[in-house]
Amino acid sequence: MDWAMTEKNYSQRKACALVGLDHKSFRYASKRPDDAALRKRLRDLAGECRRFGCRRLGLLLDREGRLVNHKKLYRLYKEEKLTVRRRGGRKRALGTRRPMMVLDRPNRRWSLDFLAETLTCGRRFRILAVVDDSSRECLGLVVDTSISGVRVARELDRIATYRGYPRMVVSDNGRELTSNAILKWQQDCRVEWHYIAPGKPMQNEFVESFNGRPRDECLNEHLFSSLGDARRIIEAWRTDYNVSRPHTSLGGLTPVEFRTHQARSLELSNGSALGPLDHRAQTGQNQNRLYSRVGNNGGKVNRSSCFLLPDRCAISNLTAWRNVAHEQLNKVAATELAIDRKFEHG
Repeated sequence: MDWAMTEKNYSQRKACALVGLDHKSFRYASKRPDDAALRKRLRDLAGECRRFGCRRLGLLLDREGRLVNHKKLYRLYKEEKLTVRRRGGRKRALGTRRPMMVLDRPNRRWSLDFLAETLTCGRRFRILAVVDDSSRECLGLVVDTSISGVRVARELDRIATYRGYPRMVVSDNGRELTSNAILKWQQDCRVEWHYIAPGKPMQNEFVESFNGRPRDECLNEHLFSSLGDARRIIEAWRTDYNVSRPHTSLGGLTPVEFRTHQARSLELSNGSALGPLDHRAQTGQNQNRLYSRVGNNGGKVNRSSCFLLPDRCAISNLTAWRNVAHEQLNKVAATELAIDRKFEHG
């Protein structure tokens, strides 16, 4: 076009007709803004969270009040060359896959697994990961060179002091998790422990899915000079994961926000009787019902009778009924201990 108009002195219309282009298209000037501020913020977020993709960066922008169309966001994401490079590949299981069982209440089931990493001096250390399968919250990342069954039981007791005991714990068949210390712990705490089939990590899908997050976003991004350095960095990542990192399977909410949402759903249930997070205690109306059952059974407690669901007729919204949370840990902690002692001492 420029050659025809400069060298041959063609008019613009004639030059456009020569190549079959409408002269209006040639004259068109784009009015699209450059979005410099949005591009800069997108680059900053991608620099802070290097392993976050387009969708998760979009969720972070939404939190800041920057509502961007997903197609425009993807265009800017590609133009800024922020695509996350995939690290290696993995083997895909063949055959049928069973769907994940999603729990509607937190603290019903925890999943445990171990990760391994190396210090800069070459010394290896292990990480015990504890995950709540319902809220996807990481309850603990214990870092040490050796983690025995006694240490696992102690860490679970530490988490239970502010979280309450779960109904079930799922793990593999490692030596630490099949030791006498763990068997004694689950018997003393009255917690069911489920071991997956050997060589079937997909049966512990929630924690196996979680393991890729600290590996990709924390362990592969830092060098650890000492155990103290590793504990500090990994704990900071755990806090960020629970409080700030949006989780796509939770609708873009963080695990803490998801638990808060379930707690609000509890208020929508109009005071329906529900057990607390810890399956070993009951509060409110259920506490009186539980005491009456204890008296009727001659001081013996039937654990299956401690789980009281809300009255379905009292809640018109089925979603609210399903998503009722058991989130009042700080309020019921003292009551849980008192009831537990009452059960033990008659």
